[in-house]
Amino acid sequence: MNAHYPAVTVLGLGSMGSALAAALSDRGHPTTVWNRSAHKAEALVARGALPAATAGEAVAASPLVVACVLDYDALRTVLDPVADTLAGRTLVNLTSGSPEQARETAEWARSHGADYLDGAIMTTPPGVGSPEMMFFYSGPEPVFEAHRPILAALGDPLYLGADPGTASLYDAALLGLMWAVLTGWLHGTALVGAEGTQATAFTPVAVRWLTAVAGFMTTYAPQVDAGRYPGDDATVDVQIATIDHLLHAAEARGLDNALPALLKATMERAKAAGHGSDSYASVIEVLRGPSAGG
Repeated sequence: MNAHYPAVTVLGLGSMGSALAAALSDRGHPTTVWNRSAHKAEALVARGALPAATAGEAVAASPLVVACVLDYDALRTVLDPVADTLAGRTLVNLTSGSPEQARETAEWARSHGADYLDGAIMTTPPGVGSPEMMFFYSGPEPVFEAHRPILAALGDPLYLGADPGTASLYDAALLGLMWAVLTGWLHGTALVGAEGTQATAFTPVAVRWLTAVAGFMTTYAPQVDAGRYPGDDATVDVQIATIDHLLHAAEARGLDNALPALLKATMERAKAAGHGSDSYASVIEVLRGPSAGG
């Protein structure tokens, strides 16, 4: 380790916490590690990390404390007894949770004299350390900028704004996108597979199609922001007619049609709300729900 690299502490050494600590240690940061089950630190200590006997000792060891534990309840269980040691330090919380929990924890950290960033890790443990992988952060921008060089050791640090809940909100939104895309791909794979096409043959075409779909998203985003949905490509009415072809083909081959049936029902709600001749982006008006206004 090189002493001119800033020191950092990692609390929580599950598979993700261990990957975070390894990435920091491997890049030259003096990295203090702590876990409730001390044996989880052994492999990291063998590659140069510094073990702490207690959470308080770990927090006291570094000006920057990165936490990645099971949930926010576990985080408070670890930090409440040693909260006094946080004063003057920065807590970067990479524990998964809700925006409301992030905001509450930010207030708690401030009440103990600590700066706070909430974050979300958009990769699995093997991806930690890759500059291609996104890490979201929200909280005070000067705090983020001060620690950006260290955070860059974990992946590409993206700052999302001062509200500490924003990183968690993006995390939830993008996981929803992931599940929708993957389940749609699996449904399509099952459909072509019913007549003998291998997933490995279908998938390169599906990936290329997703590039085109990303173009639709780019086109529709300004419409969503403006609340105006010109139907100059494929209207909701056209999409409703088209999805019937998918439903028929899948039903004829014995597939579960719950996902496309849900999508059609959502389109029909948009049509009923007066968006039949609008672009597909208008479906967001029914997804927003009545409380969002019109």
